[in-house]
Amino acid sequence: MKIEETEKEIIEEFEIFGDDWEAKYEHLIDLGRSLPLIKEEFKTEERIIKGCQSRVWLNSELRDSKVFFTADADAIITKGMVALMVRVLSEQKPEDIVKAKLEFVDTVGLKEHLSPTRANGLVSMINKMKADALAFIK
Repeated sequence: MKIEETEKEIIEEFEIFGDDWEAKYEHLIDLGRSLPLIKEEFKTEERIIKGCQSRVWLNSELRDSKVFFTADADAIITKGMVALMVRVLSEQKPEDIVKAKLEFVDTVGLKEHLSPTRANGLVSMINKMKADALAFIK
């Protein structure tokens, strides 16, 4: 599935909850629970995303010309946020990840409804994932 298709799917999921941000947070927490866990050996200092208030680990691998991300976080909302990003960007070509606009973040209202530190953490996640993808472009 293309990045834009996954983004559209996420927007539709969040629209179900209307303006009920409590329900949206619950959905985010559920997404975090479904996040495939990163292998323990990848939970290292080098893989911690800088700029996140919580500890967020991200592993990136290139297989068959696509980037595969695995991640984990020690806070439930943050884990949901990284689960969303992994869902959108994993198994995509590095070039597509780098140029992805990720408009779903603003459309869903994530940045405006997160605390400033969580919103900054989300931006850090996006930047790290794009930087890792860029490193795979030859």
